[in-house]
Amino acid sequence: MKRINNWYEIENVSKLDSPSLVVYPERVEQNIQTLVNAVGDASLLRPHIKTCKAKEPVMLMMKAGITKFKCATIAEAELLGLCGAKDVLLAYQPTEVKLQRFLQLQQLFPETEFSCLVDNLLSASLFSDTAKKNRITLSVFLDLNVGMNRTGTAPDEALTLFEKIAKLPRIRLKGLHAYDGHINEVDKEERREICERCFEPVEALRAELERKGYGFPLLIAGGSPTIKIHSMRRNTEVSPGTFIFWDWSYRETIPEQAFVPAALLVTRIISLPAKDKICIDLGHKSVASENALVKRVFFLNAPELQAVSHSEEHMVLAVKEGHSFKIGDVLYALPYHICPTVALYKLAVTSNKGRIEGEWEITARDRRISA
Repeated sequence: MKRINNWYEIENVSKLDSPSLVVYPERVEQNIQTLVNAVGDASLLRPHIKTCKAKEPVMLMMKAGITKFKCATIAEAELLGLCGAKDVLLAYQPTEVKLQRFLQLQQLFPETEFSCLVDNLLSASLFSDTAKKNRITLSVFLDLNVGMNRTGTAPDEALTLFEKIAKLPRIRLKGLHAYDGHINEVDKEERREICERCFEPVEALRAELERKGYGFPLLIAGGSPTIKIHSMRRNTEVSPGTFIFWDWSYRETIPEQAFVPAALLVTRIISLPAKDKICIDLGHKSVASENALVKRVFFLNAPELQAVSHSEEHMVLAVKEGHSFKIGDVLYALPYHICPTVALYKLAVTSNKGRIEGEWEITARDRRISA
């Protein structure tokens, strides 16, 4: 029997094909509890399931008292409905076809309260007209641009839009949404200062809405780097996603966070093409590849290895001449970006106490489940 020395090692790895996505459920549960402890109250949480995309981690979060979730696709929203989640925000502004699918979800899962984002009057009017035709009410959050410049309206220009949307028939305006994915400074004090600056106009907007009689609106804000900052705000829910599995990029850039890696890739050496090169079966189709070549994976059991080329089914690594690596050797690779990596796999193998024990289907990796 192989002796297990490290948390990631798998005793019966010889039974596992490669490349494979492996999840460690005990560490997933640890990360969920770490998140709850970080904010002090599960009701302040609205985790994003873009990272896990699977039923089992959602159920583990619900077991920990988390009832509200965020997602980015109709498939992810449907998965949450299938899990029985009580409150689901589609953090996306649907165009007309997607809006019809979104309405179908509300029919499929009447016990789940669904909402989506809106950042302009044209889309809001479409939502209102569609809701009237279907004799339903649509819940929305006004999306704010706090500097990421991806979606949203500027907070200092949002008051008039908020008031116009609030008057539309069949629209329930539930609050505000602001994602600050551009704030990822390594120094946590610098990160806090930048975050506070970016959200000053958001807080001014909330104060003005309260002054005008709308009440102090709920704010859904932030990702993993700014959890603690936003958890201190009044009437605010935080929505991290990567925390559930963690990855090497956040390990490097948010070192103060107590989350642990809970998912990785098992890959094998398939060729020794030169004295100073080895090739593994971890191509573009097996790991997120949007980062620089040397920032795609970190090898836990061979940290000296670095990629020198990458193609669809191969990754070539530089090694010192005279190395002892051989064909068939297993490498445990921690992705720099775990979220899109998970979406490349239909199944995740689960490992418990050093042995493969089961599988999790990555149900929402596809764009459609049924709706």
